[in-house]
Amino acid sequence: MNSIQTSAQTAGAAPDTARSNTQPWTVNAVVALFELPFNDLMFRAQQVHREHFDANAVQLSTLMSIKTGGCEEDCKYCSQSSHSDTGLKAEKLAPLQEVLEAAQAAKANGATRFCMGAAWRSPKPRHLEAVGEMVRQVKAMGLETCLTAGMLADGQAEQLRDAGLDYYNHNLDTSPEFYGQVISTHTFQDRLDTIERVRGAGLKVCSGGIVGMGESRRQRAGLVVQLANLNPYPDSVPINNLVQVEGTPLAGAEALDPFEFVRTVAVARITMPLAMVRLSAGREAMPESMQALCFLAGANSMFYGDKLLTTSNPQAESDRQLLARLGIRSSTEAELAPESESASEPALVSAGCGGSCSCACQG
Repeated sequence: MNSIQTSAQTAGAAPDTARSNTQPWTVNAVVALFELPFNDLMFRAQQVHREHFDANAVQLSTLMSIKTGGCEEDCKYCSQSSHSDTGLKAEKLAPLQEVLEAAQAAKANGATRFCMGAAWRSPKPRHLEAVGEMVRQVKAMGLETCLTAGMLADGQAEQLRDAGLDYYNHNLDTSPEFYGQVISTHTFQDRLDTIERVRGAGLKVCSGGIVGMGESRRQRAGLVVQLANLNPYPDSVPINNLVQVEGTPLAGAEALDPFEFVRTVAVARITMPLAMVRLSAGREAMPESMQALCFLAGANSMFYGDKLLTTSNPQAESDRQLLARLGIRSSTEAELAPESESASEPALVSAGCGGSCSCACQG
């Protein structure tokens, strides 16, 4: 065993209860994981994945923009920011019937989770009343529900919980050290505060990030550390590959090496063994071989359908064909979940944009 492997093993921490780590991950330990030979990293990720999940099943999620454009935040990646000239027009909240028709179509296409994204800095009370009704009726269809709508004030998470919401998404986006180069209109702590409100209301937390924004590998490791050291770490961790949108400050950024993206998925799986690791924005630009590697690295959910908020996504039929060729079946999250709430030590540790910068899918 080489010194990098030893460092990654001894500095990491195994969960002793569901989604908890006995000791915090360090940036150095996560960097050591990133620096493992690719085959070793993939093997480790598979060990963890197979201990807790069916390695040949993924959950299919569909994302709809229920309120597009005009966001007052200045996230440099976002097509819906009012600070960028992307040609996207601001729209009002979608009518209830339009949302329900989209949810029904998603269910008919095999999705088991319906995510709604709204381009707000923070929802107003009247917004939550309308969105709450959407949640109630989508939930009644038998779909799992998720919402991303920006920062939440006291009491708002509870209101969404009472409407039947399963997940609230609020991405950390990137590491604290790189955060100021991407967003200035709210702080990293603002994001953590919203996550705490979501958790305090008893909702499931969906939080991940975007890679390929010009951050270093160490800064990518810093994002993973922030997520993995949340207590507990998120139930759902979307990994987004930057979708470059003309008119945004990050248009023209150097593309991330594909293997680095796969490494990020693998490291997320290793450090957050019980999380749903979601293959999110950027799939349209990924060859099928790269997507297959992401599933091998431990991704067990993907956004599915023709569109992710304001950017395109691989066609649903193409997705079905890819999964069939890989021998991967679709599954509900309940079917994928570990049998016990208490996780045993994984083998290795002995070793989308919705106009809110927190969207489940960055496009």
